[in-house]
Amino acid sequence: MSTEESPVEHADRWILNLRGMSVTKISVDFRLVLALDADWEAAWQVPVSLSHGTVHANPSVLLNPESQDVAAALALFGAKVLSAVAFKSGTLRLVFDTGHHLTCSSDPSFEAWQVTVPTGWRFASLPGGGLAVWSGSGASESYPRHTMRQAQDVRPLSTS
Repeated sequence: MSTEESPVEHADRWILNLRGMSVTKISVDFRLVLALDADWEAAWQVPVSLSHGTVHANPSVLLNPESQDVAAALALFGAKVLSAVAFKSGTLRLVFDTGHHLTCSSDPSFEAWQVTVPTGWRFASLPGGGLAVWSGSGASESYPRHTMRQAQDVRPLSTS
């Protein structure tokens, strides 16, 4: 686990440096929130799919934070993150050492999920699809863009 590394951008996704971090707290209000080591936080405001093992062998369970129907998420307490990917389409996928997978697509009306990092990085799905990224320096970017295939053409939306 390295909390000093910045997330890594690829053409269609960001790899978040959550590998090896444990789920230290699970809370629910209108969101499902997983607190991780080093003050990282992942939160979902819309239904999120929780699966275990292969999709063919084990169908997923839909966790619904708005109605507090998230009991199945308790299995994640103490689990370590193996992989965390924020796709520029607005989907977030977390894979845990327990064999569980959390997957959440974007929502047509709301920011479906967000991941916040103590160093200032923040990732959030955009309503209707896409991804907003705020770097540790405060700059933000949004995806998709007309120039998404050419990442070097993406410019910060603001610097505040």
